[in-house]
Amino acid sequence: MAKPDNLGEFEQLALLAVLRLGDEAYGARLQEVLEERAGREASVSAIYITLTRLQEKGLVSSWMGEPTEVRGGKARRHFRVELAGLAALNEARNRLLRMWDGLEGLAMDAGGAGVGE
Repeated sequence: MAKPDNLGEFEQLALLAVLRLGDEAYGARLQEVLEERAGREASVSAIYITLTRLQEKGLVSSWMGEPTEVRGGKARRHFRVELAGLAALNEARNRLLRMWDGLEGLAMDAGGAGVGE
């Protein structure tokens, strides 16, 4: 299997939100989790565009749920992280941890610059 492209920050957040929600991973709920847990505001369409791209890479899969009265008879598209998605998330996390290795105690001044800069 070819190694997937490096994940961008929003792709990582979207994958983590899908993992967190499990079978309840659909547009509006994903939007809520991204805002509540990551402080990221995103339109449902931006979330779907990102997840469609991740699906094309084989990192997530999706299925249509049952139509609901609340949605006027429309079904929701649900998402699931695939094993390749988990592997990509783990690689992204490990890459970031390697970069932070040895910098954990770095103090930041009020302007955000590291000590010694």
